[in-house]
Amino acid sequence: MTTAKRLGLTTIALISLGASAAYYATLMALQGRPMASGLNFLVFALVAALATLVLLVFWRALHLSVRSVGKQLERMADSRQIGLVMVEKNNELTRITRPLNEYLTMLMGQMDALRSENRELQIQSRIASAEKNHTEAIIFSISDAVIVTNRFDELVLANESAERLLGFKFATSLRKNIDGILSDNTLVRLIRETRSHGGSTLAKTRKVVEHTIDEKGSPRVFTIILSCVMAANDEVSGVVAVLHDVTREKEVARLKSEFVSHVSHEFKTPLASIKAYVEMLVDGEAHDENTRQEFYDIIQSETNRLHRLIENILNISRIESGVVKVVKEPLSLTAIVKQVIDVVQPQAKAKNQRLVERLAPVYYQVEADHDMIHQAVLNLLSNAIKYTPEGGTITMGVTVDERRDIAVCDITDNGAGIPPDDLPHIFDKFYRVRANYKLAKGTGLGLALVKHIIETIHGGKLTVTSKVGRGSTFSFELPVLR
Repeated sequence: MTTAKRLGLTTIALISLGASAAYYATLMALQGRPMASGLNFLVFALVAALATLVLLVFWRALHLSVRSVGKQLERMADSRQIGLVMVEKNNELTRITRPLNEYLTMLMGQMDALRSENRELQIQSRIASAEKNHTEAIIFSISDAVIVTNRFDELVLANESAERLLGFKFATSLRKNIDGILSDNTLVRLIRETRSHGGSTLAKTRKVVEHTIDEKGSPRVFTIILSCVMAANDEVSGVVAVLHDVTREKEVARLKSEFVSHVSHEFKTPLASIKAYVEMLVDGEAHDENTRQEFYDIIQSETNRLHRLIENILNISRIESGVVKVVKEPLSLTAIVKQVIDVVQPQAKAKNQRLVERLAPVYYQVEADHDMIHQAVLNLLSNAIKYTPEGGTITMGVTVDERRDIAVCDITDNGAGIPPDDLPHIFDKFYRVRANYKLAKGTGLGLALVKHIIETIHGGKLTVTSKVGRGSTFSFELPVLR
């Protein structure tokens, strides 16, 4: 105990002693009793002082202990950390602090467990968030339309392809029922059926259907893959729908089927003629030289036709696959047209047709593959001769539009012409105008090859105008070299 504390206690004792003596003297006087001897008085005063001193010391110690406990509890509250309440040994407050410390120890254990559990939950949350972001990044990068719904048929995720195809905005449609978002009732029905029929087996949680969706007036075919999202208790927590556009694949498959059908048909006709005349020659039905020569000419003609058909198919295939070898060089379109006219002149004379030339000067040049442009002009001019009656006129023109820097080649005839319904399909492979079947033989590949040569390889433009009974004009444009 410090000196100050000792002096304080001594002072308190003396004051108590004096107060007790005064009190005793006053009490005796009031009662009219004589005062006792000095010794008795001192003993009494001493006992009273000691009792007061003991009470003061006890009160002082209790006050200090309570204040210490209070400060410790305040520090715990300020630091938000639980610790034990410390008091001096054999202190009366231990009866309170002991059970309090036991309770605080239990709380610390529970808090440590909660902290550990919280850290684990935070780690799991970060992992789940990273996986969610990864999944969303994958879905947003997919070109197919993807929509995800929850167990209440509410939209929870969709990419831009789905927004464009189905006509909604994900930002304003989140957590809304698909009834009010998707206008395609069939798709809504498929999603609901998948959710309601979902189960624990793959056969029940995934199905593939084909569905046609009208997009801006153009029907498109989609393969829809619907999969259930399963929760831990094997309950369906949502549905993922992936819409893959197979319109192009369907069209390609149809075109391939038509191509095989057309090729088979085109091969069948000349082969049948060749086979028939060869059999007649083998059977000896050509008894004279003139008949045999006629058979030979027919066989040669059909063989040439078959050869042209095969060459056209191969050329178109090479161009479409991009393996054709193209050698572009500066050349005169007028010079090429003159060469083609010289080649077809005998055919025109045989039908008493007149070829009119209206050609630009030869010094205008284009950058092109000589053989391919020659083939394109030859096909156009040969068609004009075939579908123009005897005595008709065919005009070959080459002009230069200096304002647009293009050279234009026109082949105009006064033949049968093309009906309006056939014009949109005139450049399709194997397409032939039914009204002109009897006028000339053909494979239906010549104009398709010309279109590929002009537009695909040389970046030009091929057009046609026609009136039934008055003739047709085929034109193509190529950039002029400067």
